[in-house]
Amino acid sequence: MRDPRSALAETVSWIDLLLTDGRTREDVLDLRELSVQSGVPSELITVLLDGDEAPAEDISERIISRIVHLRETRLRPDGTRHSYEEIASSFGASRASLSNMVNGRRKADSGTGTRPARSGGPLASTQAGIERFFFGEPNGWLSAEPETALNDALQPVLAELRTSAGDTVGADRAVALRAAAALPPDKWQLLQGVIATLEKQVRNELGQG
Repeated sequence: MRDPRSALAETVSWIDLLLTDGRTREDVLDLRELSVQSGVPSELITVLLDGDEAPAEDISERIISRIVHLRETRLRPDGTRHSYEEIASSFGASRASLSNMVNGRRKADSGTGTRPARSGGPLASTQAGIERFFFGEPNGWLSAEPETALNDALQPVLAELRTSAGDTVGADRAVALRAAAALPPDKWQLLQGVIATLEKQVRNELGQG
């Protein structure tokens, strides 16, 4: 399995390489929308896009904060939040259990209550039920590391940039050429040597050597 930070760095690099006509990240990345889609705060998104590490975070706190985030951003058609009863009943839990889990943790974090003795996060079945309610199926969204969550949210942006650059193969070739042009002289000489070797190999295979 790929390291989440490396996977995110690769996606950001592709986005940077596909930016043309003087466009910048700010022109194509909507931090607020990325935050809505990923559950990662906008200020942390900026940190991650710059290649820095996310601060250490308790996974239980992450899950609880994302449950709150879902209720605030995935609203009913009339613009109101889904109730705890509505969410909990969808997977056979009680309103009180879900409400107490979220609000109990938030009160403990704010210093107005006592943190529960058990430090574990919500049961896997509870997480799966909440994800199914909001996304249609369990997808690991509540517990995903910030880098993974942001990387997933960036994929539609990357796909759109590739589409606007032409077909995927053509876009990849264009990016490769741009990247090659930016290589320092020693790296460019190395690349030329590789290309020459490949050309010789092809000629030999075709009997043209």
